[in-house]
Amino acid sequence: MKAALLALAAVAVAAHAAGPRRSGYEDMSPSNRALQDDDSQNPALLWVQDGEQRFAAACARCHATGSLAGVAARYPAFDAALGKPVTLAQRIQLCHERHVKTAAPAAESAPLLALESHVARQSRGLPIAPPADPRLAPFRERGAQLFQQRLGQLGLACAQCHDGLAGRRLAGSLIPQGHPTGYPIYRLEWQGMGGLQRRLRGCLTGVRAEPFPYGSDEYTALELFLKSRAAGLRVDAPGVRP
Repeated sequence: MKAALLALAAVAVAAHAAGPRRSGYEDMSPSNRALQDDDSQNPALLWVQDGEQRFAAACARCHATGSLAGVAARYPAFDAALGKPVTLAQRIQLCHERHVKTAAPAAESAPLLALESHVARQSRGLPIAPPADPRLAPFRERGAQLFQQRLGQLGLACAQCHDGLAGRRLAGSLIPQGHPTGYPIYRLEWQGMGGLQRRLRGCLTGVRAEPFPYGSDEYTALELFLKSRAAGLRVDAPGVRP
């Protein structure tokens, strides 16, 4: 595997993939797309339903059910109190702490993924639209640097695979462009739901790098950059991926 990765990296081309941008949804097999499109079959809808109940119990006092269309398409966004951007999952955690006055659900926990899935589904079909907020610029630049930075024992950068080699195959699996259109996702490999940070963590361990802690500024910066990179692509959350 190491030899294959290094061989692919050696022929990586420039920083941006040639041709049009494609979401992970477009690269899936017809059967996987059908699984995602059918709400009666999409396994992620179990989390959406759980999230809807949790939202009604804890969040509906401030937010009307169904009123959050477009919210997931605009995150990460700047939080003035913290002086830095926060992801949608972090916003949900902060809302619990500041307004619901209960302990925030832990990162990547089932309750948080359920709430995030419920909110994200309300933006399905809308274009990703990062905020035009100048305060985000330095954090987005940090994310771009991380995307280009070689990491781990294999010395690979995100850009080498997801820009230079997108559309090729590694061990039989298609290398996607890496656009975060469907998160949270139900991944067949996981047999469960996961957020974007779980996927980023998997990439880091795959190149034998020390992963950042969940909720770290590094993951938020990467997500901020990835959302800017995917601007205009349609949200298809909650997604189903191989």
